[in-house]
Amino acid sequence: MLTKRDLLRSTAAIAALAATTAKYTTPAIAQNKADWPRLLEAKDIAEEGFIYGLPLVMNYAVMQEYAVDRNSGQFKAPFNEIYNMRHVATPADTAIITPNSDTPYSILWLDLRAEPMVISVPAIEKDRYYSVQLIDGNTYNFGYIGTRATGTEPGDYLVVGPDWKGGTPAGIKKVFSSTTPFTFAAFRTQLFNPGDMPNVEKVQAGYKAQPLSAFLKQPAPPAAPKINFLPATTAGIKDNFFQYLDAALQFVPETPRDKAIRAKLAKIGVGPGKTFAFKDLSLEHKAEILVGMKQGDAKVDKWLAGGNKNINGWNVGSFFGDEAFYNGDWAMRAGSAKGGLYGNDAVEAMYPYTRTDAAGETLDGSKHKYTITFAAGQLPPVNAFWSVTMYDGKSQLLVKNPINRYLINSPMLSAMKKDADGSLTLYIQKDSPGADKEANWLPAPDDKIYLVMRLYWPKPTPPSILPAGQGTWQPPGIKRV
Repeated sequence: MLTKRDLLRSTAAIAALAATTAKYTTPAIAQNKADWPRLLEAKDIAEEGFIYGLPLVMNYAVMQEYAVDRNSGQFKAPFNEIYNMRHVATPADTAIITPNSDTPYSILWLDLRAEPMVISVPAIEKDRYYSVQLIDGNTYNFGYIGTRATGTEPGDYLVVGPDWKGGTPAGIKKVFSSTTPFTFAAFRTQLFNPGDMPNVEKVQAGYKAQPLSAFLKQPAPPAAPKINFLPATTAGIKDNFFQYLDAALQFVPETPRDKAIRAKLAKIGVGPGKTFAFKDLSLEHKAEILVGMKQGDAKVDKWLAGGNKNINGWNVGSFFGDEAFYNGDWAMRAGSAKGGLYGNDAVEAMYPYTRTDAAGETLDGSKHKYTITFAAGQLPPVNAFWSVTMYDGKSQLLVKNPINRYLINSPMLSAMKKDADGSLTLYIQKDSPGADKEANWLPAPDDKIYLVMRLYWPKPTPPSILPAGQGTWQPPGIKRV
């Protein structure tokens, strides 16, 4: 969901790290140079630390831009307030690559330090999919509210921080426990067609967030102390990686799974209350730290490139889940974040994507026309809905076109034409395929193409895309006309 492909480019990131100097505590390295690791150990710690810390830093920067810095240009709402987006993404939306244009978002960043928060949802029509994805500062998906997970009835749900010890209060349907005090809740509400937006807004108006004390009509506990967050931006990650990791780790309590890597990071002055003072290092140590980071970034890219299964030219895989799902596999967690921060668990959504046709050739709308044909009875098997969205192959943004159509999804099926044998063919090209086929046309750019299929609430029983990469249903290959 919320990531930019150029968020971290290894060359720029590593070269710019030398600019990391300013900090807000006394440099630990300057105090204990004798205790600092030898060159190769320092390089290895930087490599491991980069892989471990990348998702934490990315999440910290998004939190800064969305909930802390009102002048970021991306600010949505302060902590514990819901921001409802009244539209789906269009080509004018350029802040986030590969934007979802199916479901308007509601954004909620939670501060759970003083007390838990109650998320309330209204009754929702049975045929309208919605979900509330709960993601903590470790980028773990620690729970879901929504059509699949909890049904369409109204309900009140409690989200608690790592230090909370209470039971389940009266009136609360379920308690969700975050590993961190700051948590992101991403609401998705299905939009059937452009004229359906007023109905989506009514649903969004029913989403509520309030402190537990207000829900129970009790006096509020003392407010949590104000935090002077280290200013951070997604662009700034390139310049200040370990400085941001210092800041992020203040709000990520240590767990048995990350105790070892956290101890290593402390050796180079990275951790809560510490500082990574690059300027105080010897030239040799600076060089090894930079090499370590570059190697870490390369390992993340390698994992990302090999983590999917190629099926008919589509990349199919699933890399998002809770703490037990990752089980300390930091490369998997980093690759998932770099590929698409805040992605859903496979049971909630699958995202096959491709840049090539069935023959392995690069998709290019300036040179060719293409088709995708779903055989009769072989549409994507979902309980909610599916879509195929067109993006520019270079920018991964939506594509301007004469009919303002950025995707084809299952709610549009009734207006589409089936083939004589009952199959469904989509026409992927930059120019109209003709009036008789325009209902099935997905306009392409006059350039490289990037396609993403979204399967919301995929059916768990055959035919199914699950388990990821091994399912009995497979996305059909794209054919060049």
